[in-house]
Amino acid sequence: MDEQVLAAMARWPDVPAVRGWLSLSARGQWRLHPRGRGWGVPDEEPGEAITSPQILAFIGRNYLSDDAGRWFFQNGPQRVYVRLDGAPWILGMDADAQGRPQLRTHTGRDYGPVAHWWLDSGGRLYARSAQGAGLVSDRDLARVVEALRTAEGRPLDDWLERPDPAGIAVRLTGDAGTDRAGAATPLGLLADGALEATLGFVRRP
Repeated sequence: MDEQVLAAMARWPDVPAVRGWLSLSARGQWRLHPRGRGWGVPDEEPGEAITSPQILAFIGRNYLSDDAGRWFFQNGPQRVYVRLDGAPWILGMDADAQGRPQLRTHTGRDYGPVAHWWLDSGGRLYARSAQGAGLVSDRDLARVVEALRTAEGRPLDDWLERPDPAGIAVRLTGDAGTDRAGAATPLGLLADGALEATLGFVRRP
């Protein structure tokens, strides 16, 4: 968190939190809802994309969660709760210094190691790590699935065609099939309606 934000919080400790003003799309785009009607009202605003690099960087540096799994942007002394259309982190695929696959968040941070993967009935792939829950962006989904291998080093094609409810152990590997993340990680099926409880976050705080 920025030093000036911490200073503002100390100076004005009792500023009420707000909701309905900020959302994060399933593709990792921050959206502003100018009238504060982003959710919880009959006439929800679609919001306007935030494109300023300076503002995006500021939000990213001061984006946190509370103990209840509610994510927020600390805007100076005021907490601005965020509507999450996908998950707290939207994940893309990049490469590390050795050219191996590396997950990164919509804010540009490295993500992982992944403790658990989840696949829902709509084909969306979620991850859980110490940073919190992440959703693989649809733009990078095919690349991430391609980089995942079974514990025996096989592609996931056969399992994806007939997913076993018991799940499977997977690794994120490099082009040469080398182990990227150490021990194999569970990949399970996410029950409908169980997203927030399973992954520990609140979509509309």
